[in-house]
Formats: sequence, C-alpha cells, structure tokens
Amino acid sequence: MTTPLDRNDPSPGYWPSRWPVECGGNRRQKARSGRLDAATGTAEVVTRRNDRWNVMVVERDQGEWFLGGTMPAFAGPPPYGWVERIHPETLEPISWSGELPCGDHVWCGAILAHANGSIHSVNGSYLHRLDPDCQVLAERELPVDRSHNGLLALSDGTLITKDLRLEGQGGTTITRLDPDTLDLIGEPMVLPEGSMGRIAGDHGSDGDAVIVPGTEHLWRIRVDADSMHLDGIWSPRYRTTGGDHGLAWDSCLSDGAAWLMDCGDVAPIRLIHTTEPNGRWADHPGRALSWRNPVSWTGAQRLLRVDLGGSGEVDVVEPFGTPGGGIIAPPVHVPEHQMALAWDSLNGGLAGVDTSDGLAVSWHLDVRPTMQPVVFPESAEMVINDFTRDGTDDLIVVDIRTGNLLDRVHTGSRIANGMFLTPGGNRDVFYCTTLTVARVVWR
Repeated sequence: MTTPLDRNDPSPGYWPSRWPVECGGNRRQKARSGRLDAATGTAEVVTRRNDRWNVMVVERDQGEWFLGGTMPAFAGPPPYGWVERIHPETLEPISWSGELPCGDHVWCGAILAHANGSIHSVNGSYLHRLDPDCQVLAERELPVDRSHNGLLALSDGTLITKDLRLEGQGGTTITRLDPDTLDLIGEPMVLPEGSMGRIAGDHGSDGDAVIVPGTEHLWRIRVDADSMHLDGIWSPRYRTTGGDHGLAWDSCLSDGAAWLMDCGDVAPIRLIHTTEPNGRWADHPGRALSWRNPVSWTGAQRLLRVDLGGSGEVDVVEPFGTPGGGIIAPPVHVPEHQMALAWDSLNGGLAGVDTSDGLAVSWHLDVRPTMQPVVFPESAEMVINDFTRDGTDDLIVVDIRTGNLLDRVHTGSRIANGMFLTPGGNRDVFYCTTLTVARVVWR
C-alpha cells in the first residue's frame, strides 16, 4: 500500500462530504475531525421508531443527510430496500425512494454519496442509483442472486460490491459497475474463497487496491482501468478451516496494516446465509436469530494485525481470553494514539490494545459493544454502544487512551445489532439499529 490520503479529506469518487460512505471512507478508519467533549456536555436524544432495519446515515451536501436500510421481513410480506433523505434534527423523512427491489433477500446493504451527485444503494441482489430527492435513476440486478454487503466508490468513480458467502459456499463474486448507467465493467471476479466481511480499499500512485476478508485468507485485488486481478504475492492466512475461530468481518486499514477481528459468523449469520433467499422463511425462526446464541467454536475473540507489505505477517492478541467469543462488527485502529479498540459481544468486554510496540492490552471496560464505532482522535473519544444487562442499547463515550467511561446515553432502543454510527459534525452522532434511528447531540 502507498501513503494514504489525509484521513479527513473525502476520497476520490465521492461527493465532497465529510461522511459520504460507511465508516467515513474506504479505509474504514471511522474517524472524524473535531471533538465531542462529551464529559463536559449534556446529551440530548431524538429517537424515531420506524419499524425498519436502519443500516447507516451518510452526508451529501453539508446538512443533507440520507438514511438507508431494508426491512426485517424474515417471514411474511416481501422485503425491500429503501433510502430516505431525513431532517437532521427531527429525523423525519423529507423524501424517500419508495420500495426498492432486493431479490427477496433480507440483509443490511449500504448507501453512498457519489461524485456524480447521486445516492447509490445496494440491497440484496440489486443496485440502485437515486437522485438527491431519492427518485430512482437506474436499477441493476446484480450477477449473483445472493445478498450483497459493502459498496465502495473507487478513485475513478466506478463502484465495487460483493456478495456474501460463508465457509463451504463457494467463492465470493466481486462486481465492478459504471456509476451512471450501472453497467458492468469487465467480467465479475470470483475469489478462491467465500467472504463474509465488507470490502475496504485504498488509493495511491500505483492505483486502487481492495482488501477482501475470505474464509481463511485476506485477499488483495488490484484494479486497472478495465479489469481486476488478484495480487499474486499477498494472501496472508488468518485462520484454518475447522479451527477454533470463526470468520472475519471487515478490516480497518491503518498504519500499514489491516486490522480485523475473527469469530464473526455467529449463529444468526449462519442461519440467514444458509437459507434461500437469504434471510427468508415460511415461519419466523424466532429466538434462533438472536446474536446472543452460543457459537460452534471454542476459541477466544481475537484481534489481528495483518501487514499490508510484502510479508503479510499476521500478529494476534486475545484481549479477553474467554472461550467462545463472538462479534457482529469489526474493530478500529487509531494511529494518533497507537491504540486499537476490540470487543467481545457474546461474552462482554471492551479493550484498548497498545500497538506502539507489538500488541499489548492496555485497558478493559465491562461493557458489551456490538456495532461500528466512531472515533474522534483530537479529543481521544470513541462512541460505541453497550447492550446492557437490563436489555437497553445505550451509547457510551470512552477515552481511547485510558478506557475511562466519559458518558452514557439512553437511546430508547432495546435492540442491538452491528450497524453504523455516523458523526454529524456538530458534536452529534446518528445511531442506527433495527426498528429505531436516533441522533445524540452534546450541548
């Protein structure tokens, strides 16, 4: 990998926004400039219950916010994707897309604000291009009839997405598309393995590279003007089939490494992605869809650092050591503080791992996070959720350096999942989960 762009600048291919795509950019560093100063403020919460699966919020023009998601329709009426432009204070819809076809798959897709001014949405086996009023400009059924997760824009503006496959389900298909017409660019690429986690990417003088977590290896795809090819010298192994750990979710590209956690294909993930269409049944599976159910492996939750250089060296730490660990969201590394943040959603626990010299656990906090966090390096604050013993899903603000709990905010939700937090830029954070979306602002 070459030297990355300034982490606070929008990536090429996106609308000039501070948060045009999930995690703030293709490297998935989840970082926002500025400060919350939550410990010295008073949190105010606006909550909207819409009975949908709310996935993420992205920004186009300043103050122009879009919410995307699907429907938690595991049984009954057909599911569909949707996008809304929302009022940033009330969270009520200003405009919406209507029901977008998804191939009858139920899974969290993605939206982004593209350099061409459009909002793009991937959901199930469909990709849509929308105008800023959420009206459909183009629709594409993707080559593979499975749920897709992850949608990124490359430096030339082309779009890249992938289907989701677990161990034993064959190779994952990577698809590249024109952002205006949604036509395919070249032939889709089929990886040697399945892939569960979302893609990450970077851009430098040698072009675009896309990192894909497979079922055993990490894969790097080099992107040319009209083709994609695997990097033949880099495919580090992070797990072994039939071993003591589960599959990896997304990676965070930071400080010359890909940071990821394994043990991610927990019971409901396996259930959703081994039925056809994905996530659809004649009768609702009920509590079988709970991420709290025991896992099939015995290993403890691991944080992995994979060198993006020629060696692909893999360093591993078990921050908690509790057997049967599990997660439904990936970690984050904060290079300004040489700290990685990892957690165990099944057993509980949040840890700060000092990365300045090896991987050394620096602190523990007794909370139960599940979702994609946001970090503010300037003030050393991280915002993440805590699914409490009382069954509430709170937001917490944690000091990245010490693990001190700086604030706790009740969101009004009683459902935790692995969705995305988005910083609003005015000491505020948008929160997405099943049935509920919220905004927290510190005054």
